Formats: sequence, structure tokens, C-alpha cells
Amino acid sequence: MQDPFTGLPTCLCGRRLPGAEERRRLQHDHRRRLEALARVRACAAECCVATDPDRDLVTLPEDAVALLELSDARWAGLGSAIRAWREVLPLRRIEDFGFSAASENPLEEPNASLRRIGGGVEAWAFASESDASVYKFYLPREEKRIGSMFGFRRGDEAALQAEATLGDYQALLEKLLLIDALGGMATEVIAVTPEGIVVAKQTLGEPLPQGDDVSGLLPPALIEIPSRFLRANRDHPRLFFAEGASDQGWLVADLHARNFVRGIDGGLHVIDLVAAPWPRTHVAHDALMNDWLERVRIDPAASVLRGSADHEL
Repeated sequence: MQDPFTGLPTCLCGRRLPGAEERRRLQHDHRRRLEALARVRACAAECCVATDPDRDLVTLPEDAVALLELSDARWAGLGSAIRAWREVLPLRRIEDFGFSAASENPLEEPNASLRRIGGGVEAWAFASESDASVYKFYLPREEKRIGSMFGFRRGDEAALQAEATLGDYQALLEKLLLIDALGGMATEVIAVTPEGIVVAKQTLGEPLPQGDDVSGLLPPALIEIPSRFLRANRDHPRLFFAEGASDQGWLVADLHARNFVRGIDGGLHVIDLVAAPWPRTHVAHDALMNDWLERVRIDPAASVLRGSADHEL
């Protein structure tokens, strides 16, 4: 299949759920994208190009450093990295999705190809009039930030306090990877605009009534975090070890009813969340937490203390 807006291959169409092999390809693409971004950042740092925030790197055109590439091997490396990056996250104009670039707020204008179905602080969601696929437009926010991520500090009532903050492009791409890794609604990252708007495509599902209690229906791969270790300002904070990166734990949260939909298979699927890598450096000297992390990676039911069930503590 071809995506009607980008003309590129896609495995998503309306309510259809992709198969296992298509899911693996999506995850592979997510990982390639993050690897390509890391390479661009590393090469830019070698050329003394600022990399924080990363919006300016994410939107570089293929020929951004063409005039400098012949002068130095480092600039040639950056040029190569940018071209590899553009292969996994193409630049597309907002007009390519049926919006008017002449408008001050194009996403607010009527669009014959896309019908708005929702949105929040991070993104606006639209359904394609042709096949009902969902297109999410993640808008940059103040200070060139985008999306949300967790920041960590030492807590008063727990070892760590996690608070949602403005995110960056790496964190957004990591979140979209985690949605797929959790068996959420299949998600493709299909474009970024020169203005820094990231466009993701997602399978359509039926929303749940707001306020539904989903605490007992969370994806089984999520591990409950003992309250002595972490407090977070988002719903249902959990620990997750993504397949293929078992040594890297993630804090995943914001798992309320609005961030789930029901698919044509009858199951509940995550469509959004807030996440961040588990901050190992913050707790390097917390022997109890580090021991639990090592054991729970292998056995999700591991107790806080070796040899003692949590309900006995």
C-alpha cells in the first residue's frame, strides 16, 4: 500500500490491524530512526553545531552542509548522517496533507482530506476521509520543545519523584516506539515539516468513555513500581523493558482511558503515553532499588526484598 499523502509504502489502513511481521518492521523502523538521529547529533557535535534542543537538527534538509562537506571529513560525515536521517524521516510540507500554508494556523482550517477527531496539548488528531486512518500532528511548543517526557529528582516520600516536562524530538520518537512495543495501536512516523511538526500515522480504534477505570487492563508487560521507589504526577506509572533492549528500563505513565482505544480485535490498545528512560544515574547508590531492578528484569513478579513477598512488608 502507498500512503495517500506521502506516496511512501505503508502497512496501515483504517481499522485494519497489521500482522506480526508488519509489527516487527514498524519496530525496526522506529529503532533505525532513533539510531539515525543519534548519528546526526554525534556528527553535529563533532562540527561544534549546537544540538540542544534538537529541533534544528531534525529539520535539516539533505543539502544543509553541502558547501562544507568538501572542506573537512567531519563535515562530510555530518552531510552523510543528514542524508541517512532524511531517508527515515522525510521532510514534507504541511500542504502535502491538505492544509493551507497561507494560514496562520493551518491545522485549524477546513481540510477536504482530513477530518479532525481530537487533540490535546501535544498533538492534533485527524481521520483520513479516504480510509479513516488516523494522522497525528505533533506541534513544537515553547523553546523548540515538542511532546512530553519525564524529568526526575530525588523525592521526599520516595527515592525518585517523576514529573512530566516539555520533551524533545528524541523523546517523542522513543514514545512512539514504546507504543508499538506495548502492543498499542500500530504507529508509523511518516514525516516532519520544515516547521518541526512531526506527523505520525496510526490505526483507527473506538475511544473509551472518559473516566473509565483501566487500572486492571494495562498491558501485561508493564511492571508495577513500589511506592518507596517512585512517585509520578501521571496516571499508573509502570516500569517497562522493551524487547530487544532488556537492559534499558522505561518509566511509562499517563495510562488513562483517553489514551486507550478498542481495536477491531476487541482488545484495548494504547495510543499515547508519557515516558522516559529509567534514570540509573539518579539512583546509582540505592542498593535496594538496583537489586530490585536487576531481579524484576528477569522476573516481573520479583518482590522488593529477596525472599519476602511485598504484602508481608
